[in-house]
Amino acid sequence: MPNNSNSNNNQRRVASAKTPTFDPGLGHLPPQSVETERLVLGALMVDKDAFTVVSEILRPETFYEPRNQKVFAAIQTLSINENPVDIITVTEQLKRDGTLEEVGGQMYVYDLTAHVASSAHVEYHSRILAQKYLARQLITFASQIETLAFDEGNDIELVMQEAEGKLFELSQKNMRQDYTQIDPVVKSALDIMQRAASNAGGLTGVSSGYTKLDDMTSGWQKSDLVILAGRPAMGKTSFALSIAKNVAVDNRVPTAFFSLEMSNIQLVNRLISNTCEIDSKKVMNGQLDDAEWRRLDTNIRKLEGAPLYLDDTPGLSIFELRTKARRLVREKKVEIIMIDYLQLMNANGMRFGNRQEEVSTISRSLKSLAKELDIPIIALSQLNRSVEQRDNEGGKRPQLSDLRESGAIEQDADMVLFVHRPEYYHIYHDENGNDLRGMAQIIIAKHRKGAVGDVLLHFRGQYTRFDNPEDSYVPPTAGGEIIGSKLNNMPDDPLGPSSPGEAPF
Repeated sequence: MPNNSNSNNNQRRVASAKTPTFDPGLGHLPPQSVETERLVLGALMVDKDAFTVVSEILRPETFYEPRNQKVFAAIQTLSINENPVDIITVTEQLKRDGTLEEVGGQMYVYDLTAHVASSAHVEYHSRILAQKYLARQLITFASQIETLAFDEGNDIELVMQEAEGKLFELSQKNMRQDYTQIDPVVKSALDIMQRAASNAGGLTGVSSGYTKLDDMTSGWQKSDLVILAGRPAMGKTSFALSIAKNVAVDNRVPTAFFSLEMSNIQLVNRLISNTCEIDSKKVMNGQLDDAEWRRLDTNIRKLEGAPLYLDDTPGLSIFELRTKARRLVREKKVEIIMIDYLQLMNANGMRFGNRQEEVSTISRSLKSLAKELDIPIIALSQLNRSVEQRDNEGGKRPQLSDLRESGAIEQDADMVLFVHRPEYYHIYHDENGNDLRGMAQIIIAKHRKGAVGDVLLHFRGQYTRFDNPEDSYVPPTAGGEIIGSKLNNMPDDPLGPSSPGEAPF
Protein backbone atom coordinates (compact mmCIF):
# COMPACT_ATOMS: atom_id res chain seq x y z
CA MET A 1 0.00 0.00 0.00
CA PRO A 2 2.74 2.56 0.76
CA ASN A 3 4.24 1.92 -2.66
CA ASN A 4 0.88 2.48 -4.34
CA SER A 5 0.42 5.68 -2.38
CA ASN A 6 3.81 6.97 -3.47
CA SER A 7 3.03 6.02 -7.06
CA ASN A 8 -0.27 7.89 -6.97
CA ASN A 9 1.42 10.95 -5.46
CA ASN A 10 4.02 10.92 -8.22
CA GLN A 11 1.34 10.65 -10.90
CA ARG A 12 -0.48 13.60 -9.39
CA ARG A 13 2.76 15.63 -9.39
CA VAL A 14 3.35 14.86 -13.07
CA ALA A 15 -0.25 15.63 -13.96
CA SER A 16 -0.16 18.93 -12.13
CA ALA A 17 3.08 19.85 -13.91
CA LYS A 18 1.43 19.30 -17.29
CA THR A 19 -1.65 21.33 -16.40
CA PRO A 20 -0.93 25.08 -16.43
CA THR A 21 -2.56 27.32 -13.90
CA PHE A 22 -5.45 29.37 -15.29
CA ASP A 23 -5.23 33.06 -14.48
CA PRO A 24 -8.77 34.47 -14.27
CA GLY A 25 -7.42 38.03 -14.05
CA LEU A 26 -6.26 37.90 -17.66
CA GLY A 27 -9.42 36.32 -19.00
CA HIS A 28 -7.37 33.95 -21.16
CA LEU A 29 -4.84 31.23 -20.53
CA PRO A 30 -1.45 33.00 -20.65
CA PRO A 31 0.95 31.88 -23.40
CA GLN A 32 2.90 28.91 -22.05
CA SER A 33 4.17 25.42 -22.82
CA VAL A 34 4.85 23.53 -19.63
CA GLU A 35 5.71 20.34 -21.52
CA THR A 36 8.39 22.21 -23.46
CA GLU A 37 9.72 23.60 -20.20
CA ARG A 38 10.10 20.04 -18.90
CA LEU A 39 11.89 18.96 -22.08
CA VAL A 40 14.36 21.83 -21.77
CA LEU A 41 15.10 21.15 -18.10
CA GLY A 42 15.55 17.44 -18.85
CA ALA A 43 17.96 18.23 -21.70
CA LEU A 44 20.00 20.48 -19.42
CA MET A 45 20.48 17.56 -17.01
CA VAL A 46 21.45 14.96 -19.63
CA ASP A 47 23.98 17.11 -21.51
CA LYS A 48 26.66 18.98 -19.57
CA ASP A 49 27.19 21.46 -22.44
CA ALA A 50 23.54 22.31 -23.02
CA PHE A 51 23.44 25.20 -20.56
CA THR A 52 26.02 27.20 -22.52
CA VAL A 53 23.68 27.05 -25.53
CA VAL A 54 20.67 28.52 -23.69
CA SER A 55 22.29 30.69 -21.02
CA GLU A 56 21.63 33.91 -22.96
CA ILE A 57 18.09 32.89 -23.93
CA LEU A 58 16.57 31.70 -20.66
CA ARG A 59 16.18 33.11 -17.18
CA PRO A 60 14.27 31.58 -14.25
CA GLU A 61 11.30 33.88 -14.89
CA THR A 62 11.13 32.66 -18.50
CA PHE A 63 9.46 29.52 -17.19
CA TYR A 64 5.71 29.69 -16.59
CA GLU A 65 5.46 26.83 -14.06
CA PRO A 66 6.84 28.03 -10.67
CA ARG A 67 8.47 24.67 -9.89
CA ASN A 68 10.29 24.78 -13.21
CA GLN A 69 11.58 28.25 -12.35
CA LYS A 70 13.15 26.82 -9.19
CA VAL A 71 14.70 23.86 -11.03
CA PHE A 72 16.23 26.14 -13.66
CA ALA A 73 17.56 28.46 -10.93
CA ALA A 74 19.32 25.46 -9.37
CA ILE A 75 20.80 24.48 -12.75
CA GLN A 76 21.90 28.07 -13.31
CA THR A 77 23.64 28.21 -9.92
CA LEU A 78 25.50 24.97 -10.58
CA SER A 79 26.63 26.13 -14.03
CA ILE A 80 27.80 29.53 -12.83
CA ASN A 81 29.89 27.82 -10.15
CA GLU A 82 31.24 25.40 -12.80
CA ASN A 83 29.76 22.37 -11.07
CA PRO A 84 28.39 19.36 -13.00
CA VAL A 85 24.67 19.40 -13.81
CA ASP A 86 22.76 16.13 -13.50
CA ILE A 87 19.89 14.61 -11.53
CA ILE A 88 21.93 14.17 -8.36
CA THR A 89 23.60 17.61 -8.30
CA VAL A 90 20.37 19.42 -9.16
CA THR A 91 18.55 17.58 -6.37
CA GLU A 92 21.28 18.52 -3.90
CA GLN A 93 21.22 22.15 -5.03
CA LEU A 94 17.45 22.29 -4.56
CA LYS A 95 17.97 20.96 -1.04
CA ARG A 96 20.49 23.72 -0.35
CA ASP A 97 18.06 26.26 -1.76
CA GLY A 98 15.31 24.88 0.46
CA THR A 99 13.00 24.33 -2.52
CA LEU A 100 13.20 20.58 -3.15
CA GLU A 101 9.83 19.83 -1.57
CA GLU A 102 8.26 22.84 -3.30
CA VAL A 103 9.08 21.41 -6.74
CA GLY A 104 7.65 17.98 -5.87
CA GLY A 105 10.63 16.20 -4.38
CA GLN A 106 13.33 14.06 -5.90
CA MET A 107 10.91 12.11 -8.07
CA TYR A 108 9.89 15.27 -9.98
CA VAL A 109 13.54 15.93 -10.85
CA TYR A 110 13.94 12.31 -12.00
CA ASP A 111 10.79 12.51 -14.08
CA LEU A 112 12.13 15.54 -15.99
CA THR A 113 14.76 13.37 -17.65
CA ALA A 114 12.57 10.32 -18.19
CA HIS A 115 11.49 11.21 -21.73
CA VAL A 116 14.57 13.12 -22.89
CA ALA A 117 17.03 11.19 -25.03
CA SER A 118 19.29 14.09 -26.06
CA SER A 119 19.65 17.85 -26.06
CA ALA A 120 19.59 18.14 -29.86
CA HIS A 121 16.67 20.58 -29.94
CA VAL A 122 17.30 22.43 -26.69
CA GLU A 123 18.04 25.79 -28.36
CA TYR A 124 14.92 25.62 -30.54
CA HIS A 125 12.75 24.71 -27.56
CA SER A 126 14.35 27.46 -25.47
CA ARG A 127 13.49 30.11 -28.05
CA ILE A 128 9.87 28.94 -27.96
CA LEU A 129 9.84 29.52 -24.19
CA ALA A 130 11.48 32.94 -24.59
CA GLN A 131 8.80 33.99 -27.09
CA LYS A 132 6.00 32.88 -24.80
CA TYR A 133 7.60 34.71 -21.87
CA LEU A 134 7.80 37.90 -23.92
CA ALA A 135 4.15 37.47 -24.91
CA ARG A 136 3.20 37.18 -21.22
CA GLN A 137 5.16 40.33 -20.44
CA LEU A 138 3.36 42.22 -23.20
CA ILE A 139 -0.02 41.04 -21.90
CA THR A 140 0.84 42.22 -18.38
CA PHE A 141 2.11 45.53 -19.75
CA ALA A 142 -1.06 46.06 -21.80
CA SER A 143 -3.24 45.20 -18.81
CA GLN A 144 -1.46 47.75 -16.61
CA ILE A 145 -1.76 50.49 -19.23
CA GLU A 146 -5.43 49.64 -19.76
CA THR A 147 -6.07 50.03 -16.03
CA LEU A 148 -4.32 53.40 -15.97
CA ALA A 149 -6.22 54.58 -19.06
CA PHE A 150 -9.60 53.66 -17.53
CA ASP A 151 -8.82 55.75 -14.45
CA GLU A 152 -10.20 59.20 -15.31
CA GLY A 153 -8.09 60.76 -12.57
CA ASN A 154 -4.90 60.08 -14.55
CA ASP A 155 -3.35 62.56 -16.98
CA ILE A 156 -3.47 60.70 -20.30
CA GLU A 157 -0.23 62.36 -21.48
CA LEU A 158 1.58 60.97 -18.44
CA VAL A 159 0.03 57.57 -19.08
CA MET A 160 1.37 57.64 -22.63
CA GLN A 161 4.83 58.60 -21.41
CA GLU A 162 4.79 55.81 -18.84
CA ALA A 163 3.66 53.36 -21.53
CA GLU A 164 6.53 54.44 -23.79
CA GLY A 165 9.03 54.08 -20.97
CA LYS A 166 7.91 50.63 -19.91
CA LEU A 167 7.72 49.37 -23.48
CA PHE A 168 11.22 50.71 -24.11
CA GLU A 169 12.55 48.92 -21.01
CA LEU A 170 10.82 45.74 -22.14
CA SER A 171 12.36 45.88 -25.61
CA GLN A 172 15.83 46.62 -24.21
CA LYS A 173 15.70 43.69 -21.78
CA ASN A 174 14.70 41.28 -24.51
CA MET A 175 16.99 42.61 -27.23
CA ARG A 176 19.65 40.06 -28.17
CA GLN A 177 22.27 40.47 -30.88
CA ASP A 178 23.61 37.19 -32.19
CA TYR A 179 27.25 36.78 -33.18
CA THR A 180 28.32 37.03 -36.82
CA GLN A 181 30.99 35.03 -38.59
CA ILE A 182 33.66 37.36 -39.95
CA ASP A 183 33.27 36.65 -43.70
CA PRO A 184 30.21 38.85 -44.40
CA VAL A 185 31.71 41.62 -42.26
CA VAL A 186 34.94 41.53 -44.27
CA LYS A 187 32.91 41.72 -47.48
CA SER A 188 31.01 44.77 -46.20
CA ALA A 189 34.25 46.48 -45.19
CA LEU A 190 35.76 45.86 -48.63
CA ASP A 191 32.62 47.20 -50.33
CA ILE A 192 32.90 50.41 -48.31
CA MET A 193 36.59 50.74 -49.23
CA GLN A 194 35.84 50.23 -52.91
CA ARG A 195 33.11 52.87 -52.87
CA ALA A 196 35.47 55.27 -51.11
CA ALA A 197 38.19 54.55 -53.68
CA SER A 198 35.82 55.42 -56.52
CA ASN A 199 34.96 58.70 -54.79
CA ALA A 200 37.45 61.46 -55.54
CA GLY A 201 37.15 62.79 -52.00
CA GLY A 202 37.53 59.40 -50.32
CA LEU A 203 34.18 59.78 -48.57
CA THR A 204 32.66 56.71 -46.96
CA GLY A 205 29.84 58.55 -45.19
CA VAL A 206 27.45 61.46 -45.71
CA SER A 207 29.31 64.60 -46.77
CA SER A 208 29.07 67.57 -44.39
CA GLY A 209 29.68 69.99 -47.25
CA TYR A 210 32.88 71.25 -45.59
CA THR A 211 36.04 70.19 -47.39
CA LYS A 212 38.54 69.95 -44.54
CA LEU A 213 35.97 68.47 -42.14
CA ASP A 214 35.19 65.75 -44.67
CA ASP A 215 38.92 65.15 -45.15
CA MET A 216 39.31 64.48 -41.44
CA THR A 217 36.16 62.43 -40.93
CA SER A 218 35.51 60.88 -44.37
CA GLY A 219 31.95 62.10 -43.90
CA TRP A 220 29.35 61.31 -41.24
CA GLN A 221 29.64 57.55 -40.73
CA LYS A 222 26.81 55.05 -40.41
CA SER A 223 25.88 54.01 -36.85
CA ASP A 224 27.90 56.91 -35.36
CA LEU A 225 26.64 59.19 -32.61
CA VAL A 226 28.12 62.64 -33.20
CA ILE A 227 27.88 65.25 -30.44
CA LEU A 228 28.04 68.87 -31.62
CA ALA A 229 28.51 71.11 -28.61
CA GLY A 230 29.12 74.74 -27.78
CA ARG A 231 28.27 77.54 -25.41
CA PRO A 232 25.28 79.78 -26.19
CA ALA A 233 25.97 82.29 -29.01
CA MET A 234 28.71 80.14 -30.55
CA GLY A 235 26.47 79.21 -33.48
CA LYS A 236 25.97 75.47 -32.97
CA THR A 237 22.38 75.58 -34.24
CA SER A 238 23.46 77.66 -37.23
CA PHE A 239 26.21 75.13 -37.93
CA ALA A 240 23.77 72.22 -37.65
CA LEU A 241 21.34 73.94 -40.04
CA SER A 242 24.19 74.69 -42.44
CA ILE A 243 25.06 70.99 -42.43
CA ALA A 244 21.38 70.09 -42.96
CA LYS A 245 21.23 72.54 -45.88
CA ASN A 246 24.40 71.13 -47.44
CA VAL A 247 23.20 67.55 -47.05
CA ALA A 248 19.49 67.80 -47.88
CA VAL A 249 19.22 70.88 -50.12
CA ASP A 250 22.51 70.80 -52.03
CA ASN A 251 23.10 67.02 -52.18
CA ARG A 252 19.47 65.84 -51.87
CA VAL A 253 20.26 63.30 -49.14
CA PRO A 254 17.12 62.63 -47.03
CA THR A 255 17.61 64.29 -43.64
CA ALA A 256 15.51 64.56 -40.48
CA PHE A 257 15.91 67.55 -38.16
CA PHE A 258 14.31 67.39 -34.70
CA SER A 259 14.18 70.80 -33.03
CA LEU A 260 13.14 70.90 -29.38
CA GLU A 261 13.99 74.59 -29.01
CA MET A 262 12.79 76.34 -32.18
CA SER A 263 9.59 76.06 -34.21
CA ASN A 264 9.52 74.82 -37.79
CA ILE A 265 8.87 78.39 -39.03
CA GLN A 266 11.93 79.68 -37.18
CA LEU A 267 14.05 76.90 -38.65
CA VAL A 268 12.81 77.59 -42.18
CA ASN A 269 13.42 81.32 -41.75
CA ARG A 270 17.01 80.52 -40.91
CA LEU A 271 17.26 78.22 -43.91
CA ILE A 272 15.88 80.97 -46.15
CA SER A 273 18.47 83.40 -44.78
CA ASN A 274 21.19 80.77 -45.27
CA THR A 275 20.19 79.73 -48.77
CA CYS A 276 19.22 83.12 -50.19
CA GLU A 277 21.89 85.13 -48.35
CA ILE A 278 19.39 87.60 -46.96
CA ASP A 279 19.92 89.12 -43.52
CA SER A 280 18.00 87.05 -40.97
CA LYS A 281 16.44 90.18 -39.46
CA LYS A 282 14.98 91.13 -42.84
CA VAL A 283 13.62 87.60 -43.29
CA MET A 284 11.73 88.04 -40.03
CA ASN A 285 10.41 91.56 -40.64
CA GLY A 286 9.96 91.28 -44.42
CA GLN A 287 11.73 94.60 -45.10
CA LEU A 288 13.56 93.49 -48.26
CA ASP A 289 14.63 95.78 -51.06
CA ASP A 290 13.89 94.96 -54.70
CA ALA A 291 17.20 93.16 -55.27
CA GLU A 292 16.65 91.00 -52.17
CA TRP A 293 13.11 90.09 -53.27
CA ARG A 294 14.50 89.00 -56.66
CA ARG A 295 17.22 86.98 -54.95
CA LEU A 296 14.63 85.40 -52.67
CA ASP A 297 12.43 84.46 -55.62
CA THR A 298 15.37 82.88 -57.45
CA ASN A 299 16.96 80.95 -54.59
CA ILE A 300 13.91 79.87 -52.60
CA ARG A 301 13.35 77.23 -55.25
CA LYS A 302 16.37 75.36 -53.95
CA LEU A 303 14.41 74.56 -50.79
CA GLU A 304 11.36 73.33 -52.67
CA GLY A 305 11.19 69.54 -52.84
CA ALA A 306 14.26 69.14 -50.62
CA PRO A 307 14.16 65.83 -48.67
CA LEU A 308 14.43 67.65 -45.35
CA TYR A 309 11.91 66.58 -42.70
CA LEU A 310 11.38 68.89 -39.72
CA ASP A 311 9.87 68.01 -36.34
CA ASP A 312 9.45 70.67 -33.65
CA THR A 313 7.78 68.52 -30.97
CA PRO A 314 8.61 70.19 -27.63
CA GLY A 315 9.84 67.97 -24.80
CA LEU A 316 10.46 65.09 -27.20
CA SER A 317 11.10 61.83 -25.37
CA ILE A 318 13.66 59.29 -26.47
CA PHE A 319 10.82 56.82 -26.99
CA GLU A 320 8.92 59.16 -29.32
CA LEU A 321 12.15 59.81 -31.21
CA ARG A 322 12.74 56.09 -31.76
CA THR A 323 9.23 55.63 -33.16
CA LYS A 324 9.47 58.65 -35.47
CA ALA A 325 13.03 57.85 -36.56
CA ARG A 326 12.15 54.29 -37.52
CA ARG A 327 9.22 55.54 -39.59
CA LEU A 328 11.32 58.21 -41.32
CA VAL A 329 14.02 55.69 -42.23
CA ARG A 330 11.44 53.16 -43.41
CA GLU A 331 9.16 55.50 -45.35
CA LYS A 332 11.37 58.45 -46.34
CA LYS A 333 14.74 56.64 -46.57
CA VAL A 334 16.30 59.18 -44.20
CA GLU A 335 20.10 58.78 -44.07
CA ILE A 336 20.99 61.17 -41.26
CA ILE A 337 19.19 62.50 -38.16
CA MET A 338 19.94 65.75 -36.35
CA ILE A 339 18.64 66.72 -32.89
CA ASP A 340 18.67 70.23 -31.35
CA TYR A 341 19.37 69.65 -28.55
CA LEU A 342 20.09 66.67 -26.29
CA GLN A 343 19.49 68.29 -22.89
CA LEU A 344 15.92 69.22 -23.86
CA MET A 345 15.01 65.58 -24.41
CA ASN A 346 13.56 63.40 -21.67
CA ALA A 347 13.07 59.75 -20.82
CA ASN A 348 9.60 60.01 -19.30
CA GLY A 349 8.14 56.76 -18.07
CA MET A 350 11.42 55.69 -16.48
CA ARG A 351 12.59 56.52 -12.97
CA PHE A 352 15.93 58.15 -12.23
CA GLY A 353 17.73 59.27 -9.13
CA ASN A 354 18.85 62.51 -10.78
CA ARG A 355 19.04 64.37 -14.08
CA GLN A 356 22.51 63.00 -14.83
CA GLU A 357 21.16 59.46 -14.88
CA GLU A 358 18.38 60.51 -17.26
CA VAL A 359 20.80 62.24 -19.64
CA SER A 360 23.03 59.15 -19.53
CA THR A 361 20.06 56.99 -20.55
CA ILE A 362 19.20 59.38 -23.39
CA SER A 363 22.80 59.37 -24.60
CA ARG A 364 23.03 55.56 -24.58
CA SER A 365 19.66 55.32 -26.30
CA LEU A 366 20.77 57.65 -29.10
CA LYS A 367 23.87 55.54 -29.70
CA SER A 368 21.73 52.40 -29.68
CA LEU A 369 19.31 53.99 -32.17
CA ALA A 370 22.15 54.98 -34.50
CA LYS A 371 23.36 51.38 -34.51
CA GLU A 372 19.89 49.97 -34.97
CA LEU A 373 19.03 52.24 -37.93
CA ASP A 374 22.61 52.15 -39.27
CA ILE A 375 22.70 55.90 -39.89
CA PRO A 376 24.61 58.78 -38.29
CA ILE A 377 22.85 60.78 -35.57
CA ILE A 378 24.11 64.28 -34.82
CA ALA A 379 22.93 65.55 -31.44
CA LEU A 380 23.59 69.10 -30.29
CA SER A 381 24.63 69.57 -26.68
CA GLN A 382 25.25 72.44 -24.31
CA LEU A 383 28.45 73.07 -22.41
CA ASN A 384 28.56 74.05 -18.77
CA ARG A 385 29.62 77.48 -17.55
CA SER A 386 33.16 76.48 -16.67
CA VAL A 387 34.28 77.81 -20.08
CA GLU A 388 33.21 81.33 -19.13
CA GLN A 389 34.89 81.11 -15.73
CA ARG A 390 38.34 80.34 -17.12
CA ASP A 391 40.42 83.53 -17.35
CA ASN A 392 43.26 82.91 -19.76
CA GLU A 393 42.69 83.09 -23.51
CA GLY A 394 43.53 79.45 -24.10
CA GLY A 395 41.13 78.54 -21.32
CA LYS A 396 38.16 79.73 -23.35
CA ARG A 397 38.69 76.82 -25.71
CA PRO A 398 36.09 74.12 -24.84
CA GLN A 399 37.15 70.73 -23.49
CA LEU A 400 35.46 67.35 -23.22
CA SER A 401 35.04 67.87 -19.48
CA ASP A 402 32.81 70.87 -20.26
CA LEU A 403 30.00 68.70 -21.64
CA ARG A 404 26.96 69.48 -19.56
CA GLU A 405 25.18 67.15 -17.11
CA SER A 406 26.76 63.81 -17.91
CA GLY A 407 30.13 62.25 -18.63
CA ALA A 408 28.22 59.49 -20.41
CA ILE A 409 27.78 61.83 -23.40
CA GLU A 410 31.53 61.81 -23.98
CA GLN A 411 31.68 58.06 -23.41
CA ASP A 412 28.83 57.15 -25.78
CA ALA A 413 29.79 59.50 -28.62
CA ASP A 414 31.86 58.29 -31.54
CA MET A 415 32.78 61.88 -32.30
CA VAL A 416 32.61 65.10 -30.29
CA LEU A 417 32.85 68.45 -32.07
CA PHE A 418 32.91 71.90 -30.49
CA VAL A 419 31.85 75.12 -32.21
CA HIS A 420 34.16 77.86 -30.95
CA ARG A 421 34.39 81.48 -32.07
CA PRO A 422 37.45 83.10 -30.42
CA GLU A 423 36.35 86.54 -31.62
CA TYR A 424 33.36 86.29 -29.29
CA TYR A 425 35.88 86.41 -26.40
CA HIS A 426 37.82 89.27 -28.10
CA ILE A 427 40.55 86.90 -29.22
CA TYR A 428 41.50 88.00 -32.75
CA HIS A 429 44.59 85.91 -33.54
CA ASP A 430 45.62 82.32 -32.86
CA GLU A 431 48.99 81.18 -31.54
CA ASN A 432 50.37 81.26 -35.09
CA GLY A 433 49.24 84.82 -35.70
CA ASN A 434 46.39 83.89 -38.03
CA ASP A 435 43.51 86.35 -38.20
CA LEU A 436 40.42 84.87 -36.47
CA ARG A 437 38.02 87.72 -37.16
CA GLY A 438 34.90 86.38 -38.82
CA MET A 439 36.13 82.81 -38.34
CA ALA A 440 34.89 79.83 -36.34
CA GLN A 441 36.87 76.85 -35.14
CA ILE A 442 35.22 73.45 -35.42
CA ILE A 443 37.21 71.47 -32.87
CA ILE A 444 37.19 67.68 -33.27
CA ALA A 445 37.93 66.75 -29.66
CA LYS A 446 37.10 63.05 -29.89
CA HIS A 447 37.13 60.80 -32.92
CA ARG A 448 37.01 57.04 -32.48
CA LYS A 449 37.79 56.33 -36.12
CA GLY A 450 40.30 59.00 -36.98
CA ALA A 451 42.28 62.09 -36.11
CA VAL A 452 41.37 65.01 -33.90
CA GLY A 453 42.12 68.62 -34.71
CA ASP A 454 40.64 71.95 -35.79
CA VAL A 455 38.76 72.98 -38.90
CA LEU A 456 38.57 76.70 -39.62
CA LEU A 457 35.33 77.96 -41.25
CA HIS A 458 33.99 81.36 -42.13
CA PHE A 459 30.98 82.31 -39.97
CA ARG A 460 28.50 84.70 -41.55
CA GLY A 461 26.26 85.47 -38.61
CA GLN A 462 23.76 87.66 -40.45
CA TYR A 463 22.97 84.67 -42.71
CA THR A 464 23.16 82.04 -39.92
CA ARG A 465 25.67 80.33 -42.17
CA PHE A 466 29.08 78.65 -42.12
CA ASP A 467 31.19 78.47 -45.28
CA ASN A 468 34.43 76.92 -46.39
CA PRO A 469 37.03 79.72 -46.20
CA GLU A 470 37.96 79.17 -49.85
CA ASP A 471 34.30 79.49 -50.90
CA SER A 472 33.37 82.64 -49.03
CA TYR A 473 36.52 84.75 -48.98
CA VAL A 474 36.52 87.59 -51.53
CA PRO A 475 39.46 90.03 -51.59
CA PRO A 476 38.87 93.79 -51.47
CA THR A 477 38.59 95.71 -54.70
CA ALA A 478 41.19 98.29 -55.69
CA GLY A 479 39.18 100.94 -53.91
CA GLY A 480 39.11 98.92 -50.70
CA GLU A 481 35.41 98.02 -50.96
CA ILE A 482 34.44 94.52 -49.90
CA ILE A 483 32.48 92.69 -52.58
CA GLY A 484 29.97 90.10 -51.38
CA SER A 485 30.52 86.45 -52.14
CA LYS A 486 28.29 84.49 -54.50
CA LEU A 487 25.33 86.86 -54.24
CA ASN A 488 27.24 90.13 -53.86
CA ASN A 489 25.68 90.95 -50.50
CA MET A 490 28.28 90.78 -47.75
CA PRO A 491 27.99 93.53 -45.11
CA ASP A 492 30.88 95.35 -43.51
CA ASP A 493 30.81 93.13 -40.41
CA PRO A 494 30.69 89.52 -41.68
CA LEU A 495 30.59 88.13 -38.17
CA GLY A 496 27.67 90.15 -36.92
CA PRO A 497 27.66 91.27 -33.26
CA SER A 498 30.80 90.37 -31.37
CA SER A 499 29.81 91.05 -27.78
CA PRO A 500 28.41 88.11 -25.77
CA GLY A 501 25.14 89.88 -25.10
CA GLU A 502 24.39 90.70 -28.74
CA ALA A 503 25.17 87.51 -30.65
CA PRO A 504 21.82 85.82 -31.33
CA PHE A 505 23.14 82.57 -32.77
